Amino acid sequence: MQKYDVLIVGSGLAGQSAALRLAPHCRVALISKRSLEDSASGWAQGGIAAVLDSKDSIEAHIHDTLVAGAWLNDEKATRFVVENGRRVIEWLIEQGVPFTKDEAGYHLTREGGHSARRVIHVADATGLAVQDTLTKKVRANPNITVLEDHIAIDLITGDKLGKADKRCYGAYVLNNRTGEVITVGAPNTLIATGGAGKVYLYTTNPDTSTGDGIAMAYRAGCRVANMEFIQFHPTCLYHPQAKSFLISEAVRGEGGLLRLPDGSRFMPEHDDRAELAPRDIVARAIDFEMKKRGLDCVFLDISHKGEEFIRGHFPNIHARCLELGIDITCDPIPVVPAAHYTCGGIVSDLHGRTDVAGLYVAGEASCTGLHGANRLASNSLLECLVFAEAAVADILGSKATPTPPLPLWDESRVTDADEEVVISHNWDELRRFMWDYVGIVRTTKRLKRAKHRIGLLMREIDEFYANFRVSHDLIELRNLVVTADLIVRCAMQRKESRGLHFSRDYPEMAARTRNTVLRRRSLGRLPSR
Repeated sequence: MQKYDVLIVGSGLAGQSAALRLAPHCRVALISKRSLEDSASGWAQGGIAAVLDSKDSIEAHIHDTLVAGAWLNDEKATRFVVENGRRVIEWLIEQGVPFTKDEAGYHLTREGGHSARRVIHVADATGLAVQDTLTKKVRANPNITVLEDHIAIDLITGDKLGKADKRCYGAYVLNNRTGEVITVGAPNTLIATGGAGKVYLYTTNPDTSTGDGIAMAYRAGCRVANMEFIQFHPTCLYHPQAKSFLISEAVRGEGGLLRLPDGSRFMPEHDDRAELAPRDIVARAIDFEMKKRGLDCVFLDISHKGEEFIRGHFPNIHARCLELGIDITCDPIPVVPAAHYTCGGIVSDLHGRTDVAGLYVAGEASCTGLHGANRLASNSLLECLVFAEAAVADILGSKATPTPPLPLWDESRVTDADEEVVISHNWDELRRFMWDYVGIVRTTKRLKRAKHRIGLLMREIDEFYANFRVSHDLIELRNLVVTADLIVRCAMQRKESRGLHFSRDYPEMAARTRNTVLRRRSLGRLPSR
């Protein structure tokens, strides 16, 4: 058993920024499924939204966020995040993040749904630059123990210890390199595992985005809310050799136009804001045009801005497309929508606290109320920073609870898996029917089909988990099927179309806003170990 003051599960922006803020005060364990550099945060291209310009205002940013979120947002949480935006950006600048500058100071770009230029960025690879900066500091900090190639299996709560309290005392963690399961104890645990894009066949997310934190917290007794709101990014590069390559929102923000194969535009027919409409509207418009005309993709054209502008603003996108034979200075970019961001997640308060004492959440795994029914572009990294800071403040301001002796992982009644093909087959089946039945446009019939298939898979996966030694793939599959179930159940409860959830059976938006909240009815006993 390893003991720390704080256990952080997840090594993206939320996890790393929390670890760096905690390190001067306590011993931290930071779990990373792969390397520290491999996270969804590192893939973020556009930037971080914050009110930094005198022509902009807090109220305008809040209003834009509420409009994009179809008014389902929690206004207190939205104001909390927006009002703390400048300070967390200043913290990143102190860490050495090399944000792009211009003659007026830092260059601010504008993205879909924003009424002003407020997105601070590092060219078109903001997430990578931020992640690289923080990773160097994390690796150099003696108070942060980095456990790379480790994946959390389940949280250890009072229920599992036969205690009356529901407190979290740490987690069981698999070392992917050795196959050993270690017990990590800590009076405080922060989930920063990101979203669940890999539950869909097509996604802009890295392979690590498998809903681990959401599934673990749900099994531990936390409420999970608004999982039906899966954001599909409108413009993922469509090319057989390009896996999950995102074409940034900023391309449209800087004048990029969406076109059909014949060169004609279509967005003005769908929304007055045309290419600058929020992501859900643009994604549905592309989906509509593709299905109506039998297209494999549509095209995003920025060539009219000129080579110097394109190379200066989008060097990484230009270089990647050029590798694939697409010169975006003169050719349009073939694009399709793809699952991009999980707007729902683990319910938390303004301190990052969940329903389970000692368990916090920050970033995409959370449901803070900021995003409502649809995330405004570039609010995601902002949320990571603000709630990581809030959780750290609460942890440091609370009296530490001693960690009791924790039982070691029990493998005495399991054997090695006889057929790994079961895992790969179920993984593929799950992602395909989620794409077909629970995608951009939904129907009640499709959701019922998905729920039936998920029920069959859950029983098969639970049986496999109970009888065989855990593996990285099995843990991810187990979490994915739980996450898929949460998405479908939330979607079936919403009898309207709002934001990212569009139902053909309920095409109108309801007059009254409400969240869809799920809680495990009875914790019972999890498969024995």
